[in-house]
Amino acid sequence: EFVESGGDLVQPGGSLRISCEAFGFTVDYYAIGWFRQAPGKEREGVACLASSAHSHGRPYYRDFVKDRFTIIRDTAKNTVYLQMENLKPEDTAVYYCGGGAFCLSSLQPKEYDYWGQGTQVTVSS
Repeated sequence: EFVESGGDLVQPGGSLRISCEAFGFTVDYYAIGWFRQAPGKEREGVACLASSAHSHGRPYYRDFVKDRFTIIRDTAKNTVYLQMENLKPEDTAVYYCGGGAFCLSSLQPKEYDYWGQGTQVTVSS
């Protein structure tokens, strides 16, 4: 099971770190993806990080978050974070983490098998 947390209301230009903690398994064993879903829109990929077995692989970021978001794995805490900087109103969404076999540049939800319940991020003044 994944449990996301850390979502909040932040002002445009602000920063936020959200967490995805794994329970019942080791987060190292899976590729972890962060996705988001805004009201009335489909779930879209944001970033992913390969499992430790494929750690030679690079993380992937969608163009609209490159140089603003960073995906980080903390093995000791069995948690993957999404550090978000320079947030924009269009970043407002429920953010989900997913576990899968591979981190692919396509970042499609169908590539991930396990999901958390999501955490709300709202960017507004």
